[in-house]
Amino acid sequence: MIWFLEGQSSQRDVILAARQALQGRATILGSHRKHRPDITAVADIALQEPKDPATRLAWILETAREHGVRVVHAGRDGLGYEQYRQTFNEAGLTLVTGAMNLDSLKAMDNKARFTRACQSAGLAVPATLEVNDADGLTAAVAEMGALFPLCVKPVVGIFGQGFWRLNDDADPFACFANPDHRVVETRRFVDAYAESAKPGPVLVMRYLPGEEHSVDMVCEAGVVIAAVARCKINGFQQLSREGDVIELARQAAALFGCDGIINIQTRQDEDGKPCLLEINPRPSGGIGYTLAGGINLPGIFATRRLGFDLPPDTWSGNITVRPVSVGIPV
Repeated sequence: MIWFLEGQSSQRDVILAARQALQGRATILGSHRKHRPDITAVADIALQEPKDPATRLAWILETAREHGVRVVHAGRDGLGYEQYRQTFNEAGLTLVTGAMNLDSLKAMDNKARFTRACQSAGLAVPATLEVNDADGLTAAVAEMGALFPLCVKPVVGIFGQGFWRLNDDADPFACFANPDHRVVETRRFVDAYAESAKPGPVLVMRYLPGEEHSVDMVCEAGVVIAAVARCKINGFQQLSREGDVIELARQAAALFGCDGIINIQTRQDEDGKPCLLEINPRPSGGIGYTLAGGINLPGIFATRRLGFDLPPDTWSGNITVRPVSVGIPV
């Protein structure tokens, strides 16, 4: 039996893909802290997690014992559960958090630490400076802005929250008129940061103009078992399983000892060379799209962890898919 704890919205896709691969050979539990029948109803057993963090661990361990769970996938809060890995081991449970230890997860969570670790290992990342105050931001923008187009993002965050491209010539109102464009006048951003009571540390980075790739991977202790790269172009996504993007992602997964269903983001420079942006130690929002290419990553994860034959690999070569939204009765 395998249990998928609360994840991102793609938790539904992960559970459905695992069901497809397991074909009834194992029971799947799905849980969430909120009332999310759109996610949990596709599991064999649907549960609602306690909202109180102080009681959640004991509840998970007891529920796992009652249902004979063997594997627990931590979902969105791998960092929170990793500190209890020994407790899970003692309960006879395989805990999957995205990495094998707390330090690796912390390094992936903190984009400044992540960038430094990649630089030390010789892996390609954008030129980056970490700043913690207005003076530091002003200096970093002046230093790096003389060399590259720039962007900024918080040291810690998900979903691209806080990411902005800096442009000296941008219309001052553009960031309000079209925030999804993610472009802000440089001076306006610097002034707003200086005036904020608690702006938080940010990274000032070289903005890379090339294609962005999202690499979905199944890893075991840093070894990549399967991977699919998705290149996002004009609302479409091109799927591939080989190339320099995949190789760079493999090296990053090995460096951080990734373990589970993870996602690595890259972007190309003007010469087409991919650079690492971040590792998300959990399934991406778009992992379900990879099934259209004939490879079931959540299914590979579930079957390997439970000791079953892998789902068939029907990869049909590099293909292009377009995501669509559908309504689900709840």
